[in-house]
Amino acid sequence: MATHRHGSGASRGVSDHARAASPARAPSGNGRRPTLHDVAARAGVSKSLVSLALQGSTKVAPASRDAILAAADELGYRPNRTASSLVRQRTHTIGVHILDLHNPVFAEILDGVHEAVRGHGYSTLLVTGNADPTTERTEITRLLESRVEGLILIAHRLSDEDLAQIAAEVPTVVVTWQTQGIPGLDSVSGDDVAGAMLAVDHLVGLGHERIAHVSGGDNRIAHQRRTGYEWAMTRHGLEPRVVEGAFTESGGYTGARAAVDAGATALFVANDLAAIGAMAALRDRGLRVPEDVSVVGYDGMRLLDSLDLTTVAQPLADMGRTAADLLIERIGDPNRAVVHSQMETRILARGSSGPVRS
Repeated sequence: MATHRHGSGASRGVSDHARAASPARAPSGNGRRPTLHDVAARAGVSKSLVSLALQGSTKVAPASRDAILAAADELGYRPNRTASSLVRQRTHTIGVHILDLHNPVFAEILDGVHEAVRGHGYSTLLVTGNADPTTERTEITRLLESRVEGLILIAHRLSDEDLAQIAAEVPTVVVTWQTQGIPGLDSVSGDDVAGAMLAVDHLVGLGHERIAHVSGGDNRIAHQRRTGYEWAMTRHGLEPRVVEGAFTESGGYTGARAAVDAGATALFVANDLAAIGAMAALRDRGLRVPEDVSVVGYDGMRLLDSLDLTTVAQPLADMGRTAADLLIERIGDPNRAVVHSQMETRILARGSSGPVRS
């Protein structure tokens, strides 16, 4: 009956009386956190009505809701979101695995993930496996034990068998490459083959013929970029010149030295980080960029805008946002068709590439 009266318009007077009479405010010196019962006592209502009001239920009259929220604010009450989520079997938390915390590419993708996830009312838990499959499996297991509602893998070194097992347990999206044939596993990637071909076309358009590719090592993305390079060189009637490298500055440095020793006038480097190393190697050799050797990277990291690096740019933040949107869709509809979203790449021509010297 008291609840009904509060909903009928008499709540303000009763609530004020309850505030004056109730000793419910948590003593400031005993360290006890205020409880749902404290809020109910101060507002002069039942615990069940407080719970409904804090959940935003429309069943609570506006006057009662105002009184409850005011009481909660005065007492400094904060609801236990974890406990209430577990009761409802929901945590509204997304697990995110990132291959390497030191690569700005993944950080830009992560920015897009965070923006979209927050927009959907979820929070994130972040782990990294440092490019080690065993560590990745351990960290992802911990995310699953934390009852995340979905996973976003920003690059990984897991096998398809591992991915299939994970996707069967929780909605999962892989970012940076497509993974075909795994039920329920969505993916977001750039077109690495087409992007590499753009790089070669750009350099050929500047008159270069001795174009070397500094590879990204033994991984899926590196293989696709190498394939695109080789296809484009063959299409232009040119001989492919591949030197081994890695997706690191040191890999680019070593690869660039080998490429210029073999007479290359232009370098297509597997990613932007390696391109930084390649340009350092050229400077150490006394070579000018682009007057002596042109350099093209891959990824389009905003961090490198000031370096004037010509690069094949991917919409990194958009990739993260798309991955988050796909994951939320799959959480809502676990049986929908698998989606592989491939984002368009483009060449950003800057100061590190120029015409070949006659």
